[in-house]
Amino acid sequence: MTSQKTRPNRSAGPRAKSTSSPGNERTGDRSPAEAKGEQRPGRNSKTPGGRQHSGQNTHRSTHRASNKQAFNSQPRRVVANPNLLLDRLLYRDGLVLIIDKPAGLPVHGGPGGGDNVEQYLDALRFGLPGLPALAHRLDRDTSGCLVLGRHHKALRKLGFLFSGGQVDKTYWAIVEGRPQEASGTIDLPLRKLNEQKGWRMVAADDGQPAITDYRVLGGTETVSWLELKPRTGRTHQIRVHCAEIGCPLVGDPAYGGNAARYRAEQVSLHLLARAISLPLYPKRDPIGAVAAPPPHMLAALRQCGYVPADVIATPALPTDRLT
Repeated sequence: MTSQKTRPNRSAGPRAKSTSSPGNERTGDRSPAEAKGEQRPGRNSKTPGGRQHSGQNTHRSTHRASNKQAFNSQPRRVVANPNLLLDRLLYRDGLVLIIDKPAGLPVHGGPGGGDNVEQYLDALRFGLPGLPALAHRLDRDTSGCLVLGRHHKALRKLGFLFSGGQVDKTYWAIVEGRPQEASGTIDLPLRKLNEQKGWRMVAADDGQPAITDYRVLGGTETVSWLELKPRTGRTHQIRVHCAEIGCPLVGDPAYGGNAARYRAEQVSLHLLARAISLPLYPKRDPIGAVAAPPPHMLAALRQCGYVPADVIATPALPTDRLT
């Protein structure tokens, strides 16, 4: 059954359409082109404008981002655990790698440098002369599935998929409260607001289109476990959309009424890039991977009804494509 999309006044909350039952949903994620040059929201803000992460990311063709440096044949620098990402490899073939990015690790170094994904790429060459490169982005504090292209041809293909909305992405989040409907679609444009204390994303009629499908998977009296599928790829899309429907993410230091407390208590963001599927090869089934929840989310997930045995095993890698 389909439902009619409504466009309420801003004071009435975000645009949303409810569905009577969870359906198939599409996703979208922030591309390198959109994220390039952005800084995290300032941590010291007392209003939603704090730092960071997850899950979420638009798209000019992603293969253009950092191409000059993406395939540098030299390691970035010596790191304490060079196999950090190798140990978190979920999928590998001749074009693509999918890793389980740990929470707290940014994909790029900030203005002041610091630990980041790109410093660990040397261990992921697997015999190729150049380093793999990011095909999209995850926020610093979002863990889970992150796609890398192994060379220029791979990044071009991935760029077309991401920019064309053909990549299916699934996120899990623990949010405060419970949505009014068990499943639905949040249709709320977003734009970047620059302030002296930092920047943040806000809902605005003159913003870029942003659409997120969701369904409730479980919950308690105080929190809910949501599955979210962003159709578009705006910065902080899932975090802002959830906050706008009155269900901000647990641990979000930037959006929601408890942001200041989460910053003070250093509560981790409860957002996981759970799964990703890419129709990369025309005559084959989509490739993909599933990431297990990070340790800091497990307690809340179990309270909401999650059973760890539900984790889907990653299929064995096809040996004929391990190059």
